[in-house]
This record gives sequence, structure tokens and C-alpha cells, in this order.
Amino acid sequence: MSAFLNVKEIKEKVSLLGLLKNLGFTPQKISGGEHFFLSMLREEYTASLCINDKLGVWFDYAGAGVSGIKSGSIIDFGLAYWYPSTFPEVLRKIVEYAQLDLSKPHNGVVLGKRKHPVEKNREYQVMAVSEAIDNEAIDAYLKARGIADVAEGYLYELHYAVMDNRQPGKNYFASAWPNENGGWELRNKYVKGCIGYKGMTFLQGSVDRLSVFAGYFDFLSWKLEHPRDQASILVLNSLSFLQAAKARSKHFRWVELYFDQDNAGISATRDFTREVSNSADCSFNYEGFKNYNEKLMADLTTTNLAKGELLTSMVS
Repeated sequence: MSAFLNVKEIKEKVSLLGLLKNLGFTPQKISGGEHFFLSMLREEYTASLCINDKLGVWFDYAGAGVSGIKSGSIIDFGLAYWYPSTFPEVLRKIVEYAQLDLSKPHNGVVLGKRKHPVEKNREYQVMAVSEAIDNEAIDAYLKARGIADVAEGYLYELHYAVMDNRQPGKNYFASAWPNENGGWELRNKYVKGCIGYKGMTFLQGSVDRLSVFAGYFDFLSWKLEHPRDQASILVLNSLSFLQAAKARSKHFRWVELYFDQDNAGISATRDFTREVSNSADCSFNYEGFKNYNEKLMADLTTTNLAKGELLTSMVS
């Protein structure tokens, strides 16, 4: 079995309920689509660990155990259950106990490579998802943010409708990327939101190094400047996931932090470096700016002004 397992494929193929069954655990009660277990992360007498297998997420209502993780995807469960095993060790254990054969083709949905079925999610309805950014407005927005050249493979074009009394309403579109909890994070000129459940976004690279970003566009700005860097990537998508990010980061030998240089970001960096000893503040890369993307846009403006001045001098 390769040391570099496909995290996305594991999440798509492995049922958390199936994994727990193979580990010898059974739910104490089932309510709707939620299964409640006596938490295997601590000793307890009232079922507090809830699993929604359809969404592929879990939450421990009694709080975090020794690992500091109390919710997330099947990967987060593995990190909590087999704590303090390393990240690649946890992935191998999930594959082993789930009796998963990664060599067999998966007949589920592969993001961006097949036509997506209509997906209903609360008050939104996802109409179409594409790997190619063909919408002119989205493309213009990404160019304005300076990340159009690195969007391929990281951003999708998503079309959705806002539901009104279960009837399709006006259609919208945005650049989007998936998070670990099955939701879509959305960005366009007018919208900053999420369809479905909020969650972090993880992209596997090196098993030793992790780069942590508060926002996805900051990650893409960094990627534009470091195209060959093989670090694993963790994007919080919300500072509310800071505690989960700290717990995840402890499984890497070296962690680089790229948070905003505002009060919330500075506080988050301070807490992170204090609790995770192998982490370091790397905000010096965009010193003088709030975040990495703000620096990139400023550099882009400077470059465009210089080109304009050069063109003017050549014409005159």
C-alpha cells in the first residue's frame, strides 16, 4: 500500500458507519439520518457521538477528547481515534479497517469529471459544476484578484438557484471549491458564502510539511508564487475551525501559518504557535498588507501601472 493515499478517494469510498462496525461499535440509537454512539474517544454512559453518514460528518456533543478533535470528516475521526498516530498512519489504518481496495474504480460522483446530478441542500439547489471557468464574469473576478492563472485544478464554476417554497428561484453563479464536510465555498464579486455545511479544505502533499491558510484565495496567491512547493495545504475557510486545525497540524513535523494581519488573525497566530510547537508565523511574506491576496493584488496594480507608463513612453 502506497504511503501517499488519496484523501479525497478515501472520503468518497469509506462509510464512517461501516468503519465503526468493523471496529466493533454499534449505535445506541438512530434518529432520522443520525446515528448516536457511546463515544469511543472517552468513557461515557450516554451516547454523545453523532454520525450523519449521508454527509460523511460526525460531532461529539460531549466535547473533544485527548486529541482536541470533536468533529469533522472520517479523516478527523481517525486522527482522534488513533491519536497520536501520524497523519499517513491514520490514513493507512482507515483503509485497513474499512477493508478498502483503492485500486478498484469508484462508481460515485467524481467532482468535475462527470455531470453532476441536481443536488438539493437547504434553501439552495446546485444546478451545475464544472472544472472549466467559462463564465466571463467569474473569469474577470479571478483576474481582478490576481489568481486566474492558478485557478485550474483548484476552483470550479458553480451554478445554483435559491429555493423559494421549494420552487427554483433566480439562478446565480460563482467560483467555488469543496470543503471536507460536503459543502461548497462560494466567491464572486458580490457573494462570499457557503452552500451546505461549512468545513475546512485539505489538499494532501508532503507528509512532513503543512501550510495553513485562513482563506482559499490566500492559498492560491501563495501557490502562484510557489508553484513547485509540495507542502500539504489546510485552509480553514473560517476561523471557527482554528481548534480543529491546531489538532490536525500536530501530525506534521513543520507547520507554516499564513493568517490575516488583523486583530483576529494575529490572535489566531499567537494561539496556534503557542499550542503547536512546530508551527511558525509566515506572514512576513506579505508584510504591510492584511493578507497574501491583498499583497498579490497590490503587486498586480503596480505591474499594470508600470506597463502603462512604458507603453505611454513608447508611443510618445
